[in-house]
Amino acid sequence: MDIKNMETIIKDHPFFKGLSAEHVTLIAGCASNARFDAGEMVFRSGEDADWFYIVRQGKVALEMWSPERGPITIQTVSNDDVFGWSWLFPPYKWQMDARAVELTRVFKLDGKCLRTKCEKDHDLGYELMKRFSSIIIERLEATRMQLLDVYKTSKEKT
Repeated sequence: MDIKNMETIIKDHPFFKGLSAEHVTLIAGCASNARFDAGEMVFRSGEDADWFYIVRQGKVALEMWSPERGPITIQTVSNDDVFGWSWLFPPYKWQMDARAVELTRVFKLDGKCLRTKCEKDHDLGYELMKRFSSIIIERLEATRMQLLDVYKTSKEKT
């Protein structure tokens, strides 16, 4: 996919709505396509977080590992959802696992590339931070709800 097509996709995606044409071009320069087969890990907790993803087609489970229960799905993301915000914050390590639930196609955006561009253009950094803050809040709420469910299930067993 050429850069002009990627720019159009980014410009039209709800996550990037309202960005300037200059910022869309900068972001598109860091974007590429990827695919993951069902069951394939997109990333694992503790690994370097060098990317973030936009689901084009498919589903990805965002999971945390519990020694007692194994993987716990915190949230499942699908078409047009954005996931992977750990690239924004030192030490740039994934905080969760991400696993493709089915064949999944994504746009992946290079976090190192974007961090460099954000250092040079603080307005771009601010715009991305505003957008990612809503995703972070959504993930924290999903985690809180999942923890309440795990706690409730644990209490019912005792």
